[in-house]
Amino acid sequence: MQLLSTQEGSAGDFSARAEHELLDQLGARVRSFRERAQLTRRRLAVVADVSERYLGQLEAGAGNISIVLLRRVADALGTSISELLLSEQEALTERLVRRFMRQVPAHRVEEVLVKLARAVGPESEARRERIALVGLRGAGKSTLGELYAQELKVPFIELDREIERDAGLPLSELFSLYGQAGFRRIERRCLERILTETGRAVIAIGGGIVGEPESYELLLGRCFTVWLKAMPDEHMGRVIAQGDLRPMAHSSEAMEELKGLLRAREPEYQKADICVDTAGLTVEAALARLRAAIASR
Repeated sequence: MQLLSTQEGSAGDFSARAEHELLDQLGARVRSFRERAQLTRRRLAVVADVSERYLGQLEAGAGNISIVLLRRVADALGTSISELLLSEQEALTERLVRRFMRQVPAHRVEEVLVKLARAVGPESEARRERIALVGLRGAGKSTLGELYAQELKVPFIELDREIERDAGLPLSELFSLYGQAGFRRIERRCLERILTETGRAVIAIGGGIVGEPESYELLLGRCFTVWLKAMPDEHMGRVIAQGDLRPMAHSSEAMEELKGLLRAREPEYQKADICVDTAGLTVEAALARLRAAIASR
């Protein structure tokens, strides 16, 4: 019991010290902002509608403070409560971030925050070991992915083939049996397995994954993503060259459908780390562009 009492006392002492340090830091920050604004304590008390005696206690780190009064002081100093509570370096960082974010259009805020989290988050280093290629069918994900993986001497993985292997069925039958929602659940489980088991690799991802936000966010957070982009007629031509003649049956309708699909998915594809446009390029030239784009990042 004596040991427990000692531990509780130590924890209490630590808590008290932390509180004193916080109040001292807060007081120093208020005084620094006041002096920077060239305000006397009396003048700040008038502007903030608080007593001069209270301000003296606050700056000395001797008085606890209500959030309402602190808000008045912050407003009078032309700053925020958070800046008063942060260290000088932390406050500077917050100001710079706020200044930057004010320049970002509202419709791009989420995209920018996602990219920032990927760049500096806990997975930022590990995710660069896995390169994921996204884009519409016919973008060159399989062809370029396999060649690039050979160059890097790392495994090349096609998510669709892994799904078929796990399920023991071709994709067409999986869609027939389970529908779109069921297929996406299978896709998510397979993607999670690959990301858990695989280190360095190049991964080709089915173009429709952007329609499943949770799976796509998982991919963006765990892999360095590349959007392979081409012109609609090139997408169509490459699919046909792969032996799929279905687009030929109603070519005009198929082309319009493909263009509409590209327009709808483009905002999601733009969330990738980089975009590599392969329009009009040979396989060798497209591979060189892919290599250079990834190396530059």
